[in-house]
Amino acid sequence: MFDYELQKSADELIKVIFGVKKGETVVITADTNSNFKVIEAVASSAYAAGATPMVITTATPRGVGKAADPDLPIESLTGALMGADVWIEMNKQWLLYSTPFERIESNHKNIRYMCLVEFNEDLMIRNIGQVDTVPLRIFMKKVAEKTRNAKEMLVTNAAGTNIRFEIEPNHLVCCDCGDATKPGIHMLTGQINVVPRFGTINGTIVFDGCVTPPFGRVVTEPIKLTIENSVITKIDGGTDAATFEQHLKSFHDDGMFKMAHIAYGFNPGAKLTGNIVEDERVWGCTEWGIGYVSPYDAPPIGQSAVSHADGICLNSSVWLDGQQILDNGIICDEELKKLYPNR
Repeated sequence: MFDYELQKSADELIKVIFGVKKGETVVITADTNSNFKVIEAVASSAYAAGATPMVITTATPRGVGKAADPDLPIESLTGALMGADVWIEMNKQWLLYSTPFERIESNHKNIRYMCLVEFNEDLMIRNIGQVDTVPLRIFMKKVAEKTRNAKEMLVTNAAGTNIRFEIEPNHLVCCDCGDATKPGIHMLTGQINVVPRFGTINGTIVFDGCVTPPFGRVVTEPIKLTIENSVITKIDGGTDAATFEQHLKSFHDDGMFKMAHIAYGFNPGAKLTGNIVEDERVWGCTEWGIGYVSPYDAPPIGQSAVSHADGICLNSSVWLDGQQILDNGIICDEELKKLYPNR
């Protein structure tokens, strides 16, 4: 099913988003739980563009990020990726923030990387093939500009989120708006990632969407985090909250209780599916990362932690230096409304 639509989406990824050229090497990483129909479509598009595709499949790691390291052929995988022009990660268990990822990030400055973990046909078609990238790109770049120029950000939602922090000019405000033609770390279209000034995040975050890991699904009851100086000091809620707290404690690493980043969700095709790559792009949500932050995102040393987790706050309201730009997930800033009037 959807063979034509899937191939069109793969072509959009390879030719438009990555701008793959003849003679380039495109490495697709996978594990034994990846969707190989999607992988084959992407590899075929790369081959048709004149590139040399290479698919590397490993056993599915038991963890993500650095927690995946014990199950990875670290040296061999790193060596293969060092020869790539493009790395598309289509693993089930993400290698983002793992040791191979860190080595590539530090030592291969010309690679173009994108994290597309747990992709299936439906997700690929809705989030890439059916997205009108150009007007969305213009809108997102303006939101990113407004965010970079602000000093303070406030975020609330109806579930009880009320969190405030300072924006650090030296940290990355990354706008993933469908352009991976330049070297660097890229993500699926529809997200603006902000790494706040460490130690300045204070208030309450309530996850009422998906949380991954440990769940990979919508929480049964909201998970409430109390944040003091960027550290989680208390976790409240039902059974899921208790499970989430135990998950963080299981790493025996204080870094897993430190807030890492926030991101806006701006992909018109995204919906809650349990796949964090799509979930954190649901229109009008804000997504919070916990744990590891790379030196690329927060120079010079990032934030140390053995792994990373992400949670979603749906229908967020956002203020930049007291000026509201989102109201319950809907654009309310007049300048932004003109750029993308249907949202």
